[in-house]
Amino acid sequence: MYRLTTVLITLCAIFFTVLAAPLRLNRTATISLEKRTSHTGEGTWFEVGTGACGYTDTDSDPIVAISANIYGSGSNCNQWIHITNTDNGQSAYGKTRDECESCGSGSLDMSPGLFEELSTLDTGEIPISWHFMSKNWSP
Repeated sequence: MYRLTTVLITLCAIFFTVLAAPLRLNRTATISLEKRTSHTGEGTWFEVGTGACGYTDTDSDPIVAISANIYGSGSNCNQWIHITNTDNGQSAYGKTRDECESCGSGSLDMSPGLFEELSTLDTGEIPISWHFMSKNWSP
């Protein structure tokens, strides 16, 4: 009986030691968490063509141009973004395909087709919140 009790106490000690050990996140996990950061700014629309990512799109495609501050070297090209019009609660998904030189860091420029999912083109500018989806995600 003494031996069984000793084994059980030892196993419990090992179990709780493992639970108490700190978790280490690799670089990929850290980047994924950063991408979930919500941004706020203004949403506008533009006539699409060949964007900074090198693709030619049309006005009906769900295209997003992100600020030059976030665009950097284009590592977010082809990444989907979830966008919400904070005035009316409408939301939509757009694909990063261009850079917006005049946009503030939290603002997005959208294709007319995408913008119309959130508001009317006559509105011109809307308050938005948005975040990047995971790299491999698509609607």
